Amino acid sequence: MEKITFTDPETEEETEFAVEEETQLNGVNYLLVSDGAEDGDCEAYILKELHTQDEEVVFQVVEDEVELAALAKVFSELADEGTKVEF
Repeated sequence: MEKITFTDPETEEETEFAVEEETQLNGVNYLLVSDGAEDGDCEAYILKELHTQDEEVVFQVVEDEVELAALAKVFSELADEGTKVEF
């Protein structure tokens, strides 16, 4: 499973996430990531790919409720049968 490191822009704290799924919606790339816990329940986040002016790729946690609901539906359809996506 692919791992990525997310750096909080305010605190500079780094957190490692496991990439569970990827999708593209309206030309924007999204990642469903989790804390990687393999005991069943885990915290998951949807990250949106953004580009900075100097072409650096940055991911931002999706917080907009409408966008989040649409993406949760997409990711729940992509996930295997044993995975339940709740938001």
